[in-house]
Amino acid sequence: MKDNSEHIEMDVKKILDILPHRYPFLLIDRIIEIEPNKRIVGIKNVSINEPFFVGHFPGEPVMPGVLLIEAMAQAGAVLILSEPKNQGKIVFLAGVDNARFRRPVVPGDQIKIQVDVLSQRNIFGKAAGKVTVNDVLAAEAQISFVIQK
Repeated sequence: MKDNSEHIEMDVKKILDILPHRYPFLLIDRIIEIEPNKRIVGIKNVSINEPFFVGHFPGEPVMPGVLLIEAMAQAGAVLILSEPKNQGKIVFLAGVDNARFRRPVVPGDQIKIQVDVLSQRNIFGKAAGKVTVNDVLAAEAQISFVIQK
């Protein structure tokens, strides 16, 4: 079977050209793979310097699960907004289903975020996301999105 994915090193500067998110809420450091209209893989290096670790949790830093879902949503948005027809638009998270958290993400981890588009019709779509650390599943969810001007 032919692998249609493009191995892309999309750095943070290119991501900033696509997404409206900025520090401290940009949760993607690099895109390493894109299969247009279908799949994207990104990474984030989780540092003790992340602002959320101050309060989550003092003495036992754990990346909040909701931010793992947001990282999936941001990776999916990069995929959708990379399409020429969607340039200049914005993608909103519209829903989350079947979210599961399997292991904590802690400072020093590098998370790999994979998002696969399940369906897309007009401005609405659904995707399956997963976050892994060293190939071990940390979180997964189905996310719904809407594309707006």
